[in-house]
Amino acid sequence: MSSHVEWLVGTATAVALVTGISVTNRRAPATPREKTLAVCADPNNLPFSNDKLEGFENKLADLVGRELGLPVRYTWMPQRRGFVRNTLKAGRCDVIMGVPTSFELARPTNPYYRSTYVFVYRKDRHIQIRSLDDPILKRLRIGVHVIGDDYANVPPATALAQRHIVRNVVGYTIYGDYSQPNPPARLIEAVTHGDVDVAIVWGPLAGYFVSRQSVPLAVVPVSPQIDLPFLPFVFDISMAVRRGDDSLRARLDAVLERRQPEIRRLLQEYGVPLL
Repeated sequence: MSSHVEWLVGTATAVALVTGISVTNRRAPATPREKTLAVCADPNNLPFSNDKLEGFENKLADLVGRELGLPVRYTWMPQRRGFVRNTLKAGRCDVIMGVPTSFELARPTNPYYRSTYVFVYRKDRHIQIRSLDDPILKRLRIGVHVIGDDYANVPPATALAQRHIVRNVVGYTIYGDYSQPNPPARLIEAVTHGDVDVAIVWGPLAGYFVSRQSVPLAVVPVSPQIDLPFLPFVFDISMAVRRGDDSLRARLDAVLERRQPEIRRLLQEYGVPLL
């Protein structure tokens, strides 16, 4: 998933935008395809997916297709608002490879991994950040992903605002410049270049791009995992099918259970922080 979801219409939507999914409420009739595994995906969204099939969701789709004896066919679309309506619900594909397990606009499978938001900062800064309550956050420039112009629509910005940390927060659009590769990676690059002191980022995105920077970066899970009264920073991630497509969901669940060790190794290869 990146450029992925605005958290559960508030909270889960942000994971999908940061895991990769935009929401909508319209439904379309199911269009079963037994001859292919028809996948909806973003063509420019590493580490999740791209049209060169380099993302871990691409690799997972290949694994699932082999297990089901089906070739994988993609419907490509940037993960923006309307993504689910125009792909899965329109019958153009049958499965989305990464959504929060609580995602209500489709039928999620059992989760195949759990990850967390993380702090990312340069190791040569000799700072240590472990918690949203660390006093040092009041003095640092903090980068966060935002959806549109609303800084209150993602968990990091919301949690910081609740602590009266606002003026030193810098927003980086999750959509970015789509003419460039992997727009959400600009936030990690901002840490490398010193434009911000620390970023608070969805873990799979951070883990992948941190290893590709020119300076060593620290990756530290955000604490608390759930900011009171209820703002989660840890999410279970599933695949999703159309509501009512229980047969495909059951087959996907069987593959996830059967191949869990291989799936875990795949995620680790891409630097996904696993809980």
